Amino acid sequence: MRVLITGHDGYIGTILTPMLVEAGHDVVGLDTLLYADGTFGPQPPRIEAIHKDLRDVGPDDLDGFDAVLHLAAISNDPVGDLDPEVTYEINHRASVRLAQAAKAAGVSRFVFSSSCSLYGAASSDDVLTEQAAFNPVTPYGRSKVLVEQDVTGLADTDFSPIFLRNATAYGVSPRLRTDLVVNNLAGHALIEGNVLIKSDGTPWRPLVHVEDIARAFAAVLNAPRDAVHNEAFNVGQTSENYQIREIGDMVAEAVPGSRIVYAEGAGPDTRSYRVDFSKIAERVPQFQPAWTVPKGVRQVVEAYTTQRLTAEQFGGPRYSRIGTIKRLQREGTLGSDLRRLEAPVAQASQGTGL
Repeated sequence: MRVLITGHDGYIGTILTPMLVEAGHDVVGLDTLLYADGTFGPQPPRIEAIHKDLRDVGPDDLDGFDAVLHLAAISNDPVGDLDPEVTYEINHRASVRLAQAAKAAGVSRFVFSSSCSLYGAASSDDVLTEQAAFNPVTPYGRSKVLVEQDVTGLADTDFSPIFLRNATAYGVSPRLRTDLVVNNLAGHALIEGNVLIKSDGTPWRPLVHVEDIARAFAAVLNAPRDAVHNEAFNVGQTSENYQIREIGDMVAEAVPGSRIVYAEGAGPDTRSYRVDFSKIAERVPQFQPAWTVPKGVRQVVEAYTTQRLTAEQFGGPRYSRIGTIKRLQREGTLGSDLRRLEAPVAQASQGTGL
């Protein structure tokens, strides 16, 4: 297929892009390259790319594509909370316009990177299926709900949207994020000797490795239409629901000499939910996740050690989404509306969304 990946240079995109290229797809990226300075390890391979803000994409940009895989977004709660209106402008309204443009251009399959964050503060201890009520607690989570609700109405015999509700991501990527719970705890353990838990450790999170998220996108891209058409899928494994304190224990075990420490005044997090992932296993058997959190913790620790991650890199803006955004704004290259005030550097051929 000829496939457009928005946010192809981001945390997930730099894993998904070479995976699809290797599978024989003709892959083009679309990105604003905000995080291109945050390379961890080797640079990702270069591909044909459109350097354009998601808010400016129209049907002409999507002409000739068989599928659009839509990853580009304000990617977490801290950035989403900076200006909720901008979050909704990008994550909700621009995403819906992208889907409308894709449909107008004759794109047959549209895969949206949603999130288990839309379950938010679960009202019970139940393990949540895709039929569970939405209860998002942040603009980021609410934006995912709004896109799903609006784009599902575009589905017809020619346009097939699919919604992948990813669990909390972790693992090594060329566009590393140290602001994700597993990656963050591993960094604290290695650099400070303390596994710093910022809540009381009781919240539940479903977790999924970044490579397995990419595998899910590749799987639904090739799945039979009647198995995935206009469907939402939780992405992960039911066995991979953990309390934060359990993750801390895994990290402490992987980093000899480290110890669990709770942040001063740490209390419960309103975001707590366990998720059921049986639907994607049954409907999309091509999706075969390969990672567990203990295995992923060891990967992250080994990568940090091999790449000699420093305290400055870990604590600075380089691998933090909100840190990078604030740095670019201080430097005058990014506006308060998260639009670039200058063109991205030419040598960075892949970008990360917004």
